[in-house]
Amino acid sequence: MNYYQKFYIDFEESFYMYIPLGIILSSCIGSAAAMLALMQGHGFTEMLQLLIVTVACMGFNSTVLANLKPKVVFHALLLSLLVNISIIIYHLIA
Repeated sequence: MNYYQKFYIDFEESFYMYIPLGIILSSCIGSAAAMLALMQGHGFTEMLQLLIVTVACMGFNSTVLANLKPKVVFHALLLSLLVNISIIIYHLIA
């Protein structure tokens, strides 16, 4: 059993416990990514990165508010974290 299946089974079993934790995690990581993007300036690329961060975080929040299936919410959380962490890594390296 790989990590994805372990995390998904645990997420599905404790779905209502992980919803607030996921929202907090996605929002905190997203705010760090937005801060790093805006620290570089206010040009087009920074605003585009800010748009991507906002869409990723709000996309996850909307799946929770729409009360979608746990698999969709889990994938939205993973996508949000992947996008935001990649923007953070980009700004820490560059």
